[in-house]
Amino acid sequence: MNESVDVVLVGAGVMSATLATLLQALEPESRIEILERLDSTASESSFAWNNAGTGHAALCELNYTPQADDGSVSIDKAVSINTMFEESKQLWSYFVEQGDLGDPRDFIHPVPHMSFVRGQKDVNFLHARFEALKAHHCFADMSYTEDRAQIEQWAPLLLDGRNDNEALAATRAEGGTDVDFGALTRMMLKRLEAFPDEQVRVSTGQSVTDLKRSDDGRWTVSVETSDGKTRTLTAKFVFLGAGGAALHLLQKSEIPEASGYGGFPVSGQWLRCDKPEIVERHLAKVYSKAPVGSPPMSVPHLDTRNVDGSPSLLFGPFAGFTTKFLKTGSVFDLVKSVRGSNLSPMLSVAKNNFDLLKYLIEQVRQSHTDRVDALRDFFPNARDDDWRLEVAGQRVQIIKKDPEKGGILQFGTEVVAAGDGSLAALLGASPGASTATSIMLGLLEQCFPEKCQSPEWQERLNAIVPARAKTLASQAETLNEVRHRTHQTLKLNDPTV
Repeated sequence: MNESVDVVLVGAGVMSATLATLLQALEPESRIEILERLDSTASESSFAWNNAGTGHAALCELNYTPQADDGSVSIDKAVSINTMFEESKQLWSYFVEQGDLGDPRDFIHPVPHMSFVRGQKDVNFLHARFEALKAHHCFADMSYTEDRAQIEQWAPLLLDGRNDNEALAATRAEGGTDVDFGALTRMMLKRLEAFPDEQVRVSTGQSVTDLKRSDDGRWTVSVETSDGKTRTLTAKFVFLGAGGAALHLLQKSEIPEASGYGGFPVSGQWLRCDKPEIVERHLAKVYSKAPVGSPPMSVPHLDTRNVDGSPSLLFGPFAGFTTKFLKTGSVFDLVKSVRGSNLSPMLSVAKNNFDLLKYLIEQVRQSHTDRVDALRDFFPNARDDDWRLEVAGQRVQIIKKDPEKGGILQFGTEVVAAGDGSLAALLGASPGASTATSIMLGLLEQCFPEKCQSPEWQERLNAIVPARAKTLASQAETLNEVRHRTHQTLKLNDPTV
């Protein structure tokens, strides 16, 4: 069966849902189809328990504010991530205001974000970080304390059973959030499914097996359905938002821009507690510093989560190693991703990141008690029996060519697009979901430059995201106005889970 559409999006996670939502609003006459390999949407990285649910705004994540040798703290990345999350909140607010997204309390909740450190060296760092952030209007409401009684009031579990005299410090930002990205994704897709099939279609049980570019610039997408049938779609634009599987599909496209890219898969695990008597004593997402020598993705945190209306606590992440690129993927994913163009970068990364491999092996060998021992650095009175293991989603970190090192392992996200803008893929991981709106707006500017400059698209974009990140970073009054509006719309002024 041969079908023709304007846009094909592969993967029914938060990235595809965000891009499809934008494209439908900007060009309502376009024909859009979203293809999902599984039988349900938002079931991989966007699924609630496959990620931490942190609305990443750099309020608590210490790795976004690196400290230089002279003691100064850089806040550039923190400001960038904070204002990108504000763009996401604007998009969500717009569609809530339109009345066709649903109740925001089904996907977002106000939860204070905290940073917590132990030892005088880290206390000094946190104070320097606080002073640097506090001077910028994005973080003007942040609080700092070294007083144990105040920390205990903010997050009682942190001091419960802590009898040592070690120096402690914490910061707290009231404007933090917990986001169920799975629920958000399904709500955006439900809105899109309300349009006629000839405009928007969300198809599950659809595995993309091949991608070919025709002489006319259109793409032929070969699909195998879960019931053994085959389909062929032709499209003007293809987006590969299939999580770890995006790399394989990008390689199948054979666009020159994909040359040299590889992937390093890392699995994750959480400790989870659902006991009300413990959960009700911790309303915060508390991040600390990663152990010396461990990768950025290992930053430990003790979080309030709210999934399907039920509060829980989550602690981690604990890393694992598998050769799968998706939680439901194949153990041969890593081997199948090796190409002549990326073999050298991948070997260079393997050689230069032995400490990371050692760390992953150590993580895999941990027992349940070992993991709870790590939790006890946060919650000294934690008991093994109160916590259970929850397997998180897969993350495929980016490997790319580097003229000096041969290859580098890159944390974060990156859009790889064809030179003519007809195909784009999203590679990488955190803080992806929180900044999905910014990433997709950047993708539109890269792949649809002329349309993005047209009066029609400009007017519609300005209605959806009235204030862009750069403006918010430089204009305090505009930021405050945007936050007031989005917090009202998203019902974030109620400090309860």
